[in-house]
Amino acid sequence: MDDKMNNAAAEMRKAVDTLNRWGYEYYVLDNPSVPDAEYDKLYDKLRRMEEESGMVLFDSPTRRVGGEPIKAFARHEHIARLYSLDKAVTDDELDAFFTRVEKVCPNAEYTVEYKFDGLTMCLTYENGRFVRATTRGNGTVGEDVTAQVLTIKSYPLSIGYKGTLEAKGEAVIRLSVLEQYNKTAAEPLKNARNAAAGAIRNLDPAVTAARRPEILFYDVNYMSEPAVSSQEEAVAFLEKEGFKTFRRMRLCRSAQEVKDAIAEIDVTRKSLDVLTDGAVIKVNDFAAREKLGYTDKFPRWAIAFKFEAEEAVTTVRRVVWQVGRTGKLTPLAEVDPVELAGATVRKATLNNLGDIRRKDVKVGSRVLIRRSNEVIPEILGAYEHTGESVDIAPPAVCPYCGAPVQEEGANLFCPNPVCRPRVAAALAHFASKNAMDIEGFSEMTAYLLYDNLGVRHFSDLYALDKQALSGLEGFGDRKIKNLLSAIAASKNAPLDRFLFALGIGGIGAVASRDLAQRFGSVEALSCATAEQLVEMEDIGEKTAMNIVHWFESEENRAELARLRAAGIDPSYKARASGGPFTGENVVLTGTLSRFKRSEAQKHIEEMGGICQSAVTQKTTLVIAGESAGSKLDKAKALGVKVIGEEEFVKILEENGTAVK
Repeated sequence: MDDKMNNAAAEMRKAVDTLNRWGYEYYVLDNPSVPDAEYDKLYDKLRRMEEESGMVLFDSPTRRVGGEPIKAFARHEHIARLYSLDKAVTDDELDAFFTRVEKVCPNAEYTVEYKFDGLTMCLTYENGRFVRATTRGNGTVGEDVTAQVLTIKSYPLSIGYKGTLEAKGEAVIRLSVLEQYNKTAAEPLKNARNAAAGAIRNLDPAVTAARRPEILFYDVNYMSEPAVSSQEEAVAFLEKEGFKTFRRMRLCRSAQEVKDAIAEIDVTRKSLDVLTDGAVIKVNDFAAREKLGYTDKFPRWAIAFKFEAEEAVTTVRRVVWQVGRTGKLTPLAEVDPVELAGATVRKATLNNLGDIRRKDVKVGSRVLIRRSNEVIPEILGAYEHTGESVDIAPPAVCPYCGAPVQEEGANLFCPNPVCRPRVAAALAHFASKNAMDIEGFSEMTAYLLYDNLGVRHFSDLYALDKQALSGLEGFGDRKIKNLLSAIAASKNAPLDRFLFALGIGGIGAVASRDLAQRFGSVEALSCATAEQLVEMEDIGEKTAMNIVHWFESEENRAELARLRAAGIDPSYKARASGGPFTGENVVLTGTLSRFKRSEAQKHIEEMGGICQSAVTQKTTLVIAGESAGSKLDKAKALGVKVIGEEEFVKILEENGTAVK
């Protein structure tokens, strides 16, 4: 019996170690080595062994399943106080921090990291085992949220360090995860920060699991047997022990380098999938920190630089419906002016009719809005309704042409193909840089041509002449000459840009390139079946049907005939053979200082390479600029060759391309 139990325990130990390794690859490295089905098969086997033996190992992944709701949070006193950080919002306040530090430590080094906007967490380990998770609370006493945190998979249940450890991190919910959650949620969550805090501080662990938070670790709060002596070493220690970190720390040796790093974060944070609201600056060396000490509230060796708010509350005054090139009606809310991220905001998008209903937005209601990436702000949800709140009624007819509106799922559509804003948007897309590249053509130009010259189709552009354009407001001889020259030059656009210009649903620049390479001509693509299209790596069933239906349309076939008659019938020209990137599948990641991304892609393709948007098993080369993130991590994990921008420039220059 003892031998049987020992064998069972050994088999369970092996299964737990294997599952934990696979979980680390999936949840921390974002680089799974086995299919989900294989993980699930071994997980189910472990569950059966645990049920049969009545034994569960302390670090078994089955412990991560949320249990029954708890009645209240127990209070827990932290071993070491979790300090909050002093804040700076101006350069003067930041300079004052540097002055204070350098009076005590003249040659101080600093680390600069992203400041995540979530809920501060402290995880305790004893003798290599996870024992407790708590919130920061007042810094001395927090709430025990172990049951909730056990549902999270981005931290280890066992570590190699055998002393007592408090690891500090931030519970966050990724923006993409929040978006997916809100699509089916009975009550949508208004923002990622509140969603993360609510997920952890919910008495029901099942709610925590459903919201899918994760913890990003950034500091060691306490070690009974100190094994690190700097912030760099602390983060490296956490990574080594299997904690998920954000791997984008900058080491700076001067105040100016810190400011440069903050400026970089202010740019790159806008493309992250995690909500950030600033940068955290710390003195790197722990011995220097001891000299600097603490105030009653804050450490003197750290400060948070806060960026301007990107969320605000305001009131919806009315909603107008805009029509895009596909005919989709997008509701745009006009709101009371509010200062947000350095700009006065008066309008915010609501995406579609389904979005209005899901977020419970009404005219007269106060709403929470977010502004990011310098685009028009989005309404996140109703903040509160007032006595003036009234439902937003969807239009029965298109507000621009009067055609009866069609409802498809969450969206409304104008079915009229020659509706004025639809045509103008389609013409502007057709003429855009990544499409036919008609320089000087804008949506305003499209409206002028629609209203005054009856332009309704792409092919109408190629019938324009000087006499027709000379009567338009703002069109002098030089502008007319330049526009007509650009229209004539666009007849030589390559096949991939022509396909992109047509505006087929779901076909972006990358898919257009792949279609051009696969089929070689418009005629061949027009004969393609959905089955043939789905065989391509990045073409799904919906996109395949969009392509098939587009070419089945009589009006579209007639338009292609008119374009051919105008001299536009491009075919695919094979990439250069024998170039330095021949045979290479290349991914660009990070910020390039000497190129726009599109320029770098053009150079790669001209020299025989194929550009990919993501790192896959087929990727053979990654070119990494500054602040390269998850794509670089995945490339390293897959053993893909990585070069920097300087080496990329050297390759170009050695092959006759001058780089400024």
